[in-house]
Amino acid sequence: MHPILFQFGRLTVYTYGLFVALGFFVAIWVAGREAGRLGMEPRKVQDLGLVVLISALVGARLFYVLVEWEYFVDHPLQVFEIWKGGLVFYGGFVTAALASLAYVRHAGLPVWPTADAVAPGLALGQALGRIGCFFAGCCYGAECRLPWAVTFTDPRGLAPLNLPLHPTQIYSAVGNFVIFLVLYFGFRKRWGGTGRVFGLYLVLYPAFRFMVEFFRNDPRGSLGPLSTSQALGIPLFLFGLWLLWVRRGEGQ
Repeated sequence: MHPILFQFGRLTVYTYGLFVALGFFVAIWVAGREAGRLGMEPRKVQDLGLVVLISALVGARLFYVLVEWEYFVDHPLQVFEIWKGGLVFYGGFVTAALASLAYVRHAGLPVWPTADAVAPGLALGQALGRIGCFFAGCCYGAECRLPWAVTFTDPRGLAPLNLPLHPTQIYSAVGNFVIFLVLYFGFRKRWGGTGRVFGLYLVLYPAFRFMVEFFRNDPRGSLGPLSTSQALGIPLFLFGLWLLWVRRGEGQ
């Protein structure tokens, strides 16, 4: 679509990078509001955003590089060009979760209320980031003949050109936005602080992502008959169900 938003001299603003940055700041803003509502210090939770940003970018890019290892062996300097696209959410999620847990304990924040404060904004931030994917042409779908198929024509993007494809980036953006609505308007006031908002996110996101993966056709690795993201999503989904079960009596 439009991988480059505009160029001014040597300055190039990539649409993907803009939407990823926008998603990050929106997620931090929502998390800060939720932290205050749950009786935590918003600044501490917002500072967590810096930890998440760095660790998630490193993990998401590292995972993508591992999946596309043969390409990056021949183009090593492009490992650092993350503004052009090429981030794997689950790689970022795992590294960010580990780094966040370390920060939360160091800052003296309660684990489950913090996780609940972060979950709605995380879903909204992902929705915005996927719009960036759409403009960059990454995470593209398989060829289809549906009325809503999209055709990429910009050679600076990452998608195959001049073929009608499933708009999997839009599927993901809409799905994540619906998850945000469910968490923020449906359950945060009832479950906030118990860990169950975060648990519900861990159930909804992997389940939706599992389905979207069937319509994607970009290189993303595989583990047996499943894509890497599908395989990684299964334990997260099960952990989310376990969290909903064991925390069911909290806050009632």
